[in-house]
Amino acid sequence: MPVVEPFIKECIKQLSKQELEKLVLKAARKDKQFHDYLLVNYADKEYGEKDLFEQAKSDIALCATKSYKGFSRELRSAKYLAACNKRITEFSKVSRNKVLVLDLIMVVLEESISSSYASLGTCFTAYDYQISLLVKKAITLIEKKLHPDYRIEYVPRLNEWLTILHSASNHIDSIYAMPNSI
Repeated sequence: MPVVEPFIKECIKQLSKQELEKLVLKAARKDKQFHDYLLVNYADKEYGEKDLFEQAKSDIALCATKSYKGFSRELRSAKYLAACNKRITEFSKVSRNKVLVLDLIMVVLEESISSSYASLGTCFTAYDYQISLLVKKAITLIEKKLHPDYRIEYVPRLNEWLTILHSASNHIDSIYAMPNSI
């Protein structure tokens, strides 16, 4: 992220209200993340984040319908998971509610692990790696960002997935380094 120079800050302070409005609107049109930030923090404080969450869920559902290139089903699934992870990251940059971010991760993991359990542990390790990235992101959110009361809701399912990952793909360094349970 670029550092705003002090002389630019002074120039911004000298701008009129109309010029500031034009500048903010232009930035909102060019950058979706800035637009979403304005929506959540200024325009619709009550429902903006929920609307963005629903939009992210629909985008993830749309990702599932796309066809990805790849030699095998595992490689195509890995590209799907990478696209979902990218969309979750975009949402997490705007959202202050980390429970919603964790809910998105859980939706993707639930769908991926339950539908393609047999794909874990194959020679195509990209799929296993993408699953491990999402599980690691969920663990980090639970341990560092969320209140301990949320552990009751999410930890049993994550422990189940950790057991599955360790039993099928423990040969991958990133999975081997993960804890056996939370």
